[in-house]
Amino acid sequence: MDDGRTIGDSLAGIDAEAWRLLEQGAADPQSGFHYVTLATVSRTGVAQARTVVLRAAAVAERMLEIHTDVRSPKWAELAEQPDATVLGFCNTTRVQLRLQGSAVLFSPESDVSRKAWQGLSPTTRSTYQGGPPGDDLVFTPAAQAAAADAPDGAGQANFGVVRFRVSMLDWFRLQRSDNRRALFAYGAGGKIVTQLWVNP
Repeated sequence: MDDGRTIGDSLAGIDAEAWRLLEQGAADPQSGFHYVTLATVSRTGVAQARTVVLRAAAVAERMLEIHTDVRSPKWAELAEQPDATVLGFCNTTRVQLRLQGSAVLFSPESDVSRKAWQGLSPTTRSTYQGGPPGDDLVFTPAAQAAAADAPDGAGQANFGVVRFRVSMLDWFRLQRSDNRRALFAYGAGGKIVTQLWVNP
């Protein structure tokens, strides 16, 4: 669980704490940052946002990882326009993290996706065995029997990994008074190139 620790006024401390919360979010299903919002742009220029599970966070690489069905609209949207935004808010710490960056896609045949697939539970693997996301859902005895009898690796061909390289972090702490907000820009190697306080 998030412990809501006080981070003071150090910009370096805020950056470190933000990434600690993200790493905790990936590891702890009870964390306020386990579920985040991924925002993309459709091929027709319409903003799209959906909740995704944060699977990994790496401060050294300034990277977030999510898993998805490669038949989903977000996969196609990121393939065409990799620039995206990830947004998270934890009600316990009252911290909002808005991260801008670019997505790198790893197809089902890639070593990255194969390794990630091996780490999934049978229940999670089964979610990739059905029809494409957004298609009509058909509840028939035949369809249910086919899903139940599907081999364990049946959904692997639909499983992909998205690694999101963060270039900017917008940190915001919502309080009853004295709200705080800070911006961080990351350069090569994940190093901070700009950090500053801004008006909330």
